[in-house]
This record gives sequence, C-alpha cells and structure tokens, in this order.
Amino acid sequence: MRTRVKICGITQPEDARDAALAGADAIGLVFHDASPRAMDAGRAAEIVAALPPFVSVVGLFVDAPATRIESVLSQVRLDCLQFHGNESPADCERFPLPYIKVARVRPGFDLIQYAVGYRHARAILVDAYVPGQPGGTGRTFDWGLLPESLPLPLILSGGLAPGNVASAVRAVHPWAVDVSSGVESAPGLKDAEKVRQFIEEVRNEDLRHA
Repeated sequence: MRTRVKICGITQPEDARDAALAGADAIGLVFHDASPRAMDAGRAAEIVAALPPFVSVVGLFVDAPATRIESVLSQVRLDCLQFHGNESPADCERFPLPYIKVARVRPGFDLIQYAVGYRHARAILVDAYVPGQPGGTGRTFDWGLLPESLPLPLILSGGLAPGNVASAVRAVHPWAVDVSSGVESAPGLKDAEKVRQFIEEVRNEDLRHA
C-alpha cells in the first residue's frame, strides 16, 4: 500500500505548488483564526488556483459556526473538510463534502469507539493530546496507544518530520501521514527541501515494504 501524504498549514501559493511537485497527495488550508497558519477565503482561493490537477484540498475548521464553513465553501473549491474541535457527527455531516475527524490521543482514550461514533467520516486523523490546544502543536505521542486496526482509515499526525516519518510509517502503517510544522522554516512558511525530504522518506519506506 502506498502511504498518502498531506502537507497541512499551507499559506502561500508557491508552497502549494512546491508540495504538489514534490508528490503530495493533498494540502491543508487552515480556517481557524487562532492559528498562525489561518487564512481567509480569498487567500485560500488563490492557493487552490495555483495547484495542478489531482491534488486534494482539505479545509481545516475548529468548532466553526456552520455559516462560516458555508461562506468558505461558497468561495473556495475544497475536496474535504477536517474537523479538529468538539463537532458532533451531525455537525460534520451537514455539509455536502466528505470529512475527516480528528482525535487527540492520550492514555485511556478509546479510539475504536470514537471512530464508531463518526462512522460516516472518510478517515480518523490522530494527533497528540495537549490540553487547551486543538492540534498543530508539533508534538509526537506514543504510537503504541493506537489499536492494530480501526473501522476507518487512519491518518497519522503529530510531530512528524523528515527525521521520524519513516519510523512512524513502519510502526503504524497508516493510510496517510499529515505534517505541518515539521516541514516549515517559520509558522506557515514551508521549506521546500524539507517537504521533498519528508515525502521521499515516506516513499522509500513504502518501497522497503512493497
């Protein structure tokens, strides 16, 4: 199986193009004002317009009002929504796009039951649990807390970088990996060489187990 790669927190059209040319399967755009990677719909539309075909665009929201999400959708071509907050399954399913639900993993957290609750999600994205922060912390977590299988595809996030993503793929065998701060030169500014190295590490690990 080929491990998919999502480069999240893109803020510049040139970073989106670089990620696509390096082989990214998807990019993530953040619509959460508290994030240093946040953007408005106008900027997001510019980034989407810069992409070549066959690269998915994921919009990230954190407990956003439905009107905010609908406003973004009316202006930006998104392929998938990613919910990082306390959104219920009904909250996630009210929009005409597939969605990913984020789970912040910690000891005692029942990820299987969580995934069952969001059974219509396309995937569960797992991230580190940091109190008071919805994600994007750049911290890893104990991958041993993850069950061997889930009823939904698993996207691994949390502190990934070129130096550890191969071991992460080897340990977890996720459907996809998601990276943001691990390939940046500054918050929201991607380092093209780090992006290339990250994707190359994933591809090489896939080849070792082909």
